[in-house]
Amino acid sequence: MFGRKPKPAEEQEKQGFFSRLRARLNRGDSFLTRDIRDLFGSRQIDAAALEELETRLLTADAGVEATEHILEGLRKRVARKELGDVNALIAALRNAVAEILAPCAQPLVIDESRKPFVVLVVGVNGSGKTTTIGKLARRLRENGLSVMLAAGDTFRAAAIEQLDIWAKRSGAAFVSQQAGADPGAVVFDALQSARAQKVDVLLADTAGRLHSQSHLMEELKKVRRVLQRVDPSAPHEVLLVLDANQGQNALSQAVQFHEAIGVTGLVLTKLDGTAKGGIVLAIARKLGIPIRFIGVGEQPEDFGEFDAQAFAAALVEGKGNSDGAAAGGDAQAAGR
Repeated sequence: MFGRKPKPAEEQEKQGFFSRLRARLNRGDSFLTRDIRDLFGSRQIDAAALEELETRLLTADAGVEATEHILEGLRKRVARKELGDVNALIAALRNAVAEILAPCAQPLVIDESRKPFVVLVVGVNGSGKTTTIGKLARRLRENGLSVMLAAGDTFRAAAIEQLDIWAKRSGAAFVSQQAGADPGAVVFDALQSARAQKVDVLLADTAGRLHSQSHLMEELKKVRRVLQRVDPSAPHEVLLVLDANQGQNALSQAVQFHEAIGVTGLVLTKLDGTAKGGIVLAIARKLGIPIRFIGVGEQPEDFGEFDAQAFAAALVEGKGNSDGAAAGGDAQAAGR
């Protein structure tokens, strides 16, 4: 879907999303490198500098695995006297972060031979699932695809209403039943309807659930089985929405949802509301699941494709350094 060469207007939106990412992640000043230059000045990097950096990585929710991997590489470079000053250390840190994230920077590709291409959206309460579906629907529509939204979160009447509003905004079709209906029945009817209407993409919402609620996780498995009665290959994407503010708990959610239903892609939301953002590193290092999109605000244009180089620059440098801006943001459109 997003394999074509971006148009000039899309390149401008890409840079716009990158700028918002830099400005909002860590509230503009990088938690990882704030005051590092003042602390260590122009002197050669030593064990004390690396120890300070290690503490900051762990405090930023980067996790033990990612932190150890980064520090191991930096220590080797210090031993070889390759990091002469703080600027060299920050550049090396940015590259190390990008190296961890790069394998996960895989955009969502819609296989047009699957009609409809079914995306099952899952996550805990409050993670931003319904809003993510709405923004994704708008993005898909702007790329010329027909879209249907299925209100599989039948436990909250407000969720059905909210999804209906997003459908109207984006020009997507909408399928729902009354509150309290069987979620499996909703997605079954939606898939049959989408197939009959030759819709390109079906986005199916699900009720928010804690990853520790085994009976609700079993319900998700049932929804998947119901989809497979209509199309044995469905769902073609299981998109897990994670709130970046949840820190290490977001990692636990990813592990358990993946074990239960087989997550194929991630969306990390509310990165504008966290003072850290290192949890993205922990998830990438431990699970290696593709990170499809990130969100840095409430507006549709605050939703963009994940870019490893752009995220690494924003995480490590904040908004104070514009180097590497060309790497940035969203590999295509920022999804207005």
